[in-house]
Amino acid sequence: MMNLKIDNRVNTHTCLSLLVIGGLSLSGCASTSNFAVSAVHAQQVRFPIAALQNLEILAFDVYQAETQRVDAVVAAAATSNKKLQSIYYLYSEDGGQQWSVPQVISTGLPLSISSRGNDVQIASFAEQRVVLWQSAGDLPGMGPMVSAYSVDAGKTWQAGANPARNDAGDQARIDLAADQQGKFHAVWLEDPEEHGYQSLRYARSFDAGAHWEAAQTLDDSTCSCCWNTLTPGAQGELKVLYRNMQPRDMSLIQSTDHGVTWQTAGVVGDFQWQFDGCPHIGGGLAAITVNAKTWLHSIVWTGVEHKQGLYYLGSEDDGRHWSTPHLFSAQGLHGDIVAQTPEDVRAIWDERNAEGALIKFANSHDGGKHWSSALSLSTPGAVATHPRLLQSSTGTLAFWTEKSAKEPSRWAMAWIP
Repeated sequence: MMNLKIDNRVNTHTCLSLLVIGGLSLSGCASTSNFAVSAVHAQQVRFPIAALQNLEILAFDVYQAETQRVDAVVAAAATSNKKLQSIYYLYSEDGGQQWSVPQVISTGLPLSISSRGNDVQIASFAEQRVVLWQSAGDLPGMGPMVSAYSVDAGKTWQAGANPARNDAGDQARIDLAADQQGKFHAVWLEDPEEHGYQSLRYARSFDAGAHWEAAQTLDDSTCSCCWNTLTPGAQGELKVLYRNMQPRDMSLIQSTDHGVTWQTAGVVGDFQWQFDGCPHIGGGLAAITVNAKTWLHSIVWTGVEHKQGLYYLGSEDDGRHWSTPHLFSAQGLHGDIVAQTPEDVRAIWDERNAEGALIKFANSHDGGKHWSSALSLSTPGAVATHPRLLQSSTGTLAFWTEKSAKEPSRWAMAWIP
């Protein structure tokens, strides 16, 4: 157990009103079988941190290294000047019920250009915290990575090394994770050789981001603007889900030795989408290992003609074979997925409608073979986007950003038991 002072926390139950979406049965099913799931109740907390409510929330990330401990980073700016971003760190020790007062950790460091789909990233292990973001470079919308790290559970921060070991060109679409041995792992896209297209890079740190080993190229030709998903396993495995260049389907690459060597594991959704452009949409990946058997659950999007939409695919043999794609939504775009057991799987996504975009949630109790009807979580009429899920022992935490008319974009969350 970590011995942290929590006297500066904000109690969201007393400071903010709660909206309870209760009694919504999800007994309907998106498939044609008679399978039914239990009812799900969502308790939604609007904009949980009062100190951030007057700021424009431009990007965020959440990370869970312990059952009830959640670490978060938020890129935010005053609505009058959205280019002057600050990176805020905050945490919860009770599964998201209460949060610390946000702490600015980017003072004196290069300016962030984080955005949704190119979010600031955080990972944690024990007392160590590492944060990465893309900074402004010589060209608009491009620039190198910046690192900050803490070895005292976020009380103090200092500048770390750039995992790329260079500050040239465009280093974007970062993902960051820590394994159970305390090694930190990062993936990102960059083109230091100036080929005119991005490549997928990887590096690891043994000292909480103060230094990084030389980067490896995992794929020298990828889609240039889609986020990557890095998922660590319990025994040193690492998996990266990313969008390939040709075809523009999602690919999986894996390591079984803490990132020393990597092996291509094929595509996740063989849609054969031929597209000369970038959709700015990555995917989500969850891995569960029980008795040396690994199940994978994924959420991916394709723009292929007549099949466009957001899909679920599952694998019961660590990615060697995948289930038939299950369509969540033809209007769905950005998704995430978690699994508490091989059978208990939960998915979230944003979905366009005539009034804006809603956050949708669905669950499965049989490993993704059947899914509940979708539950709406966000405010009707608002534009809600890029949701994230975290799984705890008491339920699921959902996070997203949401913008209503004449209001700044805000950070929202919901707790789903």
